[in-house]
Amino acid sequence: MAGVLDEKQIQEALTERPDWEYRDGALTRQVKAADFLGGIRLVDEVAVVAESLNHHPDIDIRYTNLTFRLVTHSAGGVTDKDLEMSGRIDEVLAKGA
Repeated sequence: MAGVLDEKQIQEALTERPDWEYRDGALTRQVKAADFLGGIRLVDEVAVVAESLNHHPDIDIRYTNLTFRLVTHSAGGVTDKDLEMSGRIDEVLAKGA
């Protein structure tokens, strides 16, 4: 099981991920897609990455507004797995933006 990071470690890591915030015990990023289908395509690409890492974000879709939320449920908090996944989500979003 991955070790839970403390808030200081998380905030330090987020200096490299300015689009993410630590809120309510999870890493969160909100994105506005150009249109609904574009948002669904982004979610689909993130899903492929999540499967390859066996680490799955919570995803909320509200028309063109997407929210990605990362927490390692089995560990009870944010771990290195979440930081890795946030970076991979950033890569997907950079290609799709």
